[in-house]
Amino acid sequence: MELTISHWIYGLFTLLIIITMVFRKGVVLPTLLGTFVVAWIYQGNVIDGFTAVFNANLVAAKELFNIFLIITFMVALLHSLKDLGADKRMIQPIEKFMVNGHVAYFVLIGVTYLISLFFWPTPAVPLICALLVPAAIRAGLPAMVAAMAVALAGQGMALSSDYVIQVAPGLSAKSAGVETSVLSDQALVLSLITGGIAIALAYFFNRKSIRQKNDPQIEKELATMQGLKEESHKKSETKNLSLWSKIFAVLVPVSMLAVMIYMVSTKLSAGRMGGFEGGDGAAFIGGVAIVLLLLSTFVFGKHRALDYISEHIVDGFTFAFKAMGPVIPIAGFFFLGSSDFAGGILPIGEENPPALLFDLVQSTQEFLPQSAFLAAFSILIIGIITGLDGSGFSGLPLTGALSGALADGSIDATTLAAIGQMGSIWTGGGTIIAWSSLVAVAGFCGVPVMELVRKNFGPVMIGLVASTLLALFLF
Repeated sequence: MELTISHWIYGLFTLLIIITMVFRKGVVLPTLLGTFVVAWIYQGNVIDGFTAVFNANLVAAKELFNIFLIITFMVALLHSLKDLGADKRMIQPIEKFMVNGHVAYFVLIGVTYLISLFFWPTPAVPLICALLVPAAIRAGLPAMVAAMAVALAGQGMALSSDYVIQVAPGLSAKSAGVETSVLSDQALVLSLITGGIAIALAYFFNRKSIRQKNDPQIEKELATMQGLKEESHKKSETKNLSLWSKIFAVLVPVSMLAVMIYMVSTKLSAGRMGGFEGGDGAAFIGGVAIVLLLLSTFVFGKHRALDYISEHIVDGFTFAFKAMGPVIPIAGFFFLGSSDFAGGILPIGEENPPALLFDLVQSTQEFLPQSAFLAAFSILIIGIITGLDGSGFSGLPLTGALSGALADGSIDATTLAAIGQMGSIWTGGGTIIAWSSLVAVAGFCGVPVMELVRKNFGPVMIGLVASTLLALFLF
């Protein structure tokens, strides 16, 4: 097809956004400006440009608001459990399994992974680092290796699949124009491959640094950690660890486990409920979280429950918008490049909407070899680049949109989007750059963040390359 000036302007702004990410700067400004200019040029009317830049954000917000809700209620539930002291009770029994540093490493990974799947790693990090990491250090695990375990299992393996809450696969799938359920399954497999390799290599490289329980260095590391989290410890002492905290310490994990089992069973079933996944699955877990939030807030606050639940939901929304707010204008720009959404953004209706990004990529196909290997590693590299902003999520609209455009007979859009998701989240989600949520892990564990980055980099990159190669054969 013949490319127009609108295509070239869209491509120019896409390149500008990528360059901005490379220099670790925010990309909200160029995405908003790009949406306005592209719509103006395409329509030939500046008024339509003003309309389109608003519509793009509105369309993106409508498409992604379910993501904001699920984050809101999961974070609100976690806050209500803190009121009861049930958050501490949920993981205290795990300490007795940490018989030595080697076992503690894998126990810490398993618990971090499970909690991060349901509550996201960022709000879960203070809980894990305040309670489980000291127990792991007492067992002989160095603080640095404990920090690696938390980051690789939570910010890396759990967040890159996001299999329960499904924020990441939802963003990738909408941008790529594929089914969320299929993409989430592929992302889960790739995250386990990447994480399994990274975790095994991290253990192999650091196994000789694991100490005996009577090592004097243990008390020094614990003293450093206690100083960092003294304030939160004092706050926790004021909580009433009553019978209700014991009940909810059992009820919440059992409920979440039941949700997980049911969702997995519907994926394996060929029956009527076999499609209970994707958006329906997120709604299911969100509904369970809301009911648990109601119950926990009521038993803690009783007559003040109306106030407490409002506070928790506001806190949840605040966290959700801080974490995901910048994604809306970024998604709006890349939605403009997709024919699935362009009709709703531009005032042209649904008849013959433009596919600016797809057209641009298609125009280059005759000059590039049709190689699944080249496409997969190109998306992986772009995902890593977009993750340099420290978010991990802001690049998913780009990797998803490019995956939909690059897909051909040799590799499909779903696999490419899953690969891009791995690159973006393992990088920006918080394992190999210091200006991400990795800084929180380092802070709570009392280790230098740049040293933690250096330790994680090799295992993570090897894991990403291996999972991308295996994706070419598995899918």
